[in-house]
Amino acid sequence: MALPPMNSPLSRRTLLRTLGMGTLLGGLAGCGVRPAYVSAGDRAATDVSATDKRLTWANWPLYIDTDDEDQTRRPTLEAFQKRTGISVDYVEEINDNDEFFGKISPALMNHQRTGRDLIVISDWMCARFVRLGWVQELDRAHQPNVTKYLDPLLRSPAFDPGRKFTVPWQSGITGIAYNRRRLGREIRHVSELWASDLKGRVTLLSGLDEAFALLMQGNGVDITRWTADDFHTVCDQVDKQVRKGQIRRFTGNDYIKDLSSGDVLACQAYSGDVIQLQADDPDIRFVVPEEGAELWSESLMVPNLARHKTNAERLIDYYYEPEVAAELATWVNYVCPVPAAQDILASSKDEDTAALAEDPLIFPDGAMRRRLAIARDITSQERVEFAKRWNAIAGL
Repeated sequence: MALPPMNSPLSRRTLLRTLGMGTLLGGLAGCGVRPAYVSAGDRAATDVSATDKRLTWANWPLYIDTDDEDQTRRPTLEAFQKRTGISVDYVEEINDNDEFFGKISPALMNHQRTGRDLIVISDWMCARFVRLGWVQELDRAHQPNVTKYLDPLLRSPAFDPGRKFTVPWQSGITGIAYNRRRLGREIRHVSELWASDLKGRVTLLSGLDEAFALLMQGNGVDITRWTADDFHTVCDQVDKQVRKGQIRRFTGNDYIKDLSSGDVLACQAYSGDVIQLQADDPDIRFVVPEEGAELWSESLMVPNLARHKTNAERLIDYYYEPEVAAELATWVNYVCPVPAAQDILASSKDEDTAALAEDPLIFPDGAMRRRLAIARDITSQERVEFAKRWNAIAGL
């Protein structure tokens, strides 16, 4: 089995580099103005799925299984098309949450079709779409596998109770990665990032939505119900560490390079990246701190006025068949949202494939699961103020 490419797709949980268009909309909503909101009765178009067997699916690059011999072929997707007769136009066009928001928001706020029946974006951005009424409620009658197999930990985030509008595509953990050999000790707590032997050798994630939850957990905060005071406490702490020279820099995915080279000894990191790094350097470890870590997802949604909603719902449900989820997990290597896929992998005759079933970064064990939580999202009322403060500290 070939390892996935090093530029792993979920690594693209991107930065909030500027206040941007999305934040502007959030600010308007925070002022009591809802110029972009679409009411429930105006979200659906006539569904032509029964007579037009196709759909358009926008996803991130390198975020689906490919054939080892021919990277243009996608085995699970081809199998779906053969089984159902539904043709899928699979477009790898999402490289950044905010960029994609800006790309399709003019159509959505003006009650126009986006040309896409299915999209995949990070849950913190999904929250914005749900609040604005830009996505359609999913019909669970078309999704028995989702109902049966979706991981209980992912079933009811604060922004979408009961997952009425979103279904996780893949999931992951924001924790701490470190080099055990170079550091010479274990890391078990978030507070250890501030230890004197790590001065100038620590990086944090630069994106507001990516960084804050783990740091709050280090303070013992329940991230499912954090407050503005909790956020400002974290900012005070990080600002202090910046001024002391403890933090080398704030990063996007480039922490991978720093950790591999030894310039950095410990950093905020995504679980899927570390699986890739460990293939080349087994001294690199990933830890879910004893205080806990953030569990997140990139999720599937059907945007307003999509004309092939039922076809999209069938595709979502197909990927929740444990056998299909297992095949996808062997390539993506992030937290699989279908725990039942673990037994499928464990029974594989291929040793490398079977070993993935034992990897807690793909199938977290009971002890790890008890320390994982989905953070409450930043509301539109909070975003402008919080982004301004965080970006000033992170130098964005």
